[in-house]
Amino acid sequence: MLSTLYTTSIRLYQAALGVASLFHPKARLAVQGRRGWMEQINAKLADNSAPIAWFHAASLGEFEQGRPVMEAFRQQYPGYTILLTFFSPSGYEVRKNYAGADFVVYLPFDTPENARQFVQRVNPAIAFFIKYEFWYHYLRELKARNIPVISFSAIFRPDQIFFKPYGGFYRSFLRFFDHILVQNPQSVELLKGIGVTQVTLAGDTRFDRVKQVADARKDIPVARLFKDEKPLLVVGSAWQADLDVLIPFLNRFDQPLKVIIAPHEIHDDEIERWRSQLPGQTVRFSEAAHQVTLAPFQHLIIDNVGMLSSLYQYGEFAYIGGAFGKGLHNILEAATFRMPLFFGPNYGKFQEAVDLAKAGAAFPVSDSASLETAFRTLYEDSAALAKASFTSGDYVTRNTGATSKVMEVVKGLVISRS
Repeated sequence: MLSTLYTTSIRLYQAALGVASLFHPKARLAVQGRRGWMEQINAKLADNSAPIAWFHAASLGEFEQGRPVMEAFRQQYPGYTILLTFFSPSGYEVRKNYAGADFVVYLPFDTPENARQFVQRVNPAIAFFIKYEFWYHYLRELKARNIPVISFSAIFRPDQIFFKPYGGFYRSFLRFFDHILVQNPQSVELLKGIGVTQVTLAGDTRFDRVKQVADARKDIPVARLFKDEKPLLVVGSAWQADLDVLIPFLNRFDQPLKVIIAPHEIHDDEIERWRSQLPGQTVRFSEAAHQVTLAPFQHLIIDNVGMLSSLYQYGEFAYIGGAFGKGLHNILEAATFRMPLFFGPNYGKFQEAVDLAKAGAAFPVSDSASLETAFRTLYEDSAALAKASFTSGDYVTRNTGATSKVMEVVKGLVISRS
C-alpha cells in the first residue's frame, strides 16, 4: 500500500514537473534531459565491456562530496567504467562534461519500470548514493540483483521520517544498503536505534574535497593587487538577503578593510544596485584589469563563476551567504584557509557550521548590528582573531580522511563479490 502511494507521488511529481517545464527553464532542463533516457544510455554504453561503478548525486553539492571517492575509486580500480547520474539540472548542467566519469546522465524518475530497466541495462557491479539520496525502487532493484550499494557522507537527524513511529516504509529503504558511512556519532546511534547496524562513522568526504581544492588553488592577480596588503573580508555565495545585512555594516565600519563580494548568482542589475549602495569606490572584476591601480577601491564584486574557492586564500575574514534564506552555502572552502567565518541564522542542518560555532571559529549573526559586534571584536583583538583562525583551519585538517574509510568498505565489498 505505502509503496503504491510512494510510486503515485513520484508520478505526480513527474507530471507536475512537466507542467512547470512550460514556464521554468530549470524544470525544462530536467524534463528534456530525461527524454529518451534509455536510448541515451544504450548509445553511451554500446561499446562498454568493463564492469560499471555507478555513482549518484542529487545535485552539485553532493557531486563535490562524491568527487574524492570517484577519483579514489578510479585510481584503485582502473578497470571499471564510472557512470555518474544526477537528479537535478543544477548538478548535471554544470558537471555533464566531468572528466572523472566515463558517462554522465540524468537519473530517470524512481518508478518501478524505470528502476528495473535502468538497473538491468546498466548492470552496475557496485552502486554509490551520496549523502541524502534514498530512492525506493532503485534500491530495491539493486538489492534484488545482489548488487552492493553504499551510502556515504550520510547524516541523519531525529526529525527525519526514518525515526518517526509511522516511518516504517521509509526505514525499509535503509536496509537495502550494504553499508552506510555517516558523518557523525549521532547518526550512528539513530540508525542503531532502528536496527540498522551496517554503519561506519567515517566523517564527511567534503573535507577531503576542500583540501584538494585548496592544494590546487590558483593565484588571482587582480584579487592580490586589490587586497593591497590590507585586511580583507571575502563574501562568498551572497544573496540579496546577505547584502541587506552586510551593506549597512560596511557603511558604518570606519577601519581599513577591503571586501570581495562573490554573488551566488550573477545578475547585472543586482550587482549595480549593490555598487550604488556600498561606501567608497567599488569595481567589478571584469573592469579591474583596465584600472591603472586597484588600491583606491574598497570593494571588488566578482561577476563571473568558478574562482571563489581560490579567492578565500587572500582573506582574513569570510562571510558565507545563504543562511538568511533556505540554508548555508559551503563554509569549508573558506575554513581551510584558516579564517573566522560569519553567516546568518539558518545553519542548524550543517554539522560543520554547528561544530565551528561551538568551537569559537564561526559566528552566526541575526542582523547587521550583531554582525558588526562580532566582526569588530575579532578585528580589534589580534589574539582572538588568531585563535579563531587557527581553530577554523585545524577543524578541516582534523576531519580529513573520510575517503579512505569509504574505500576500505569498498575493498571489502569488491573482494567479497568478485
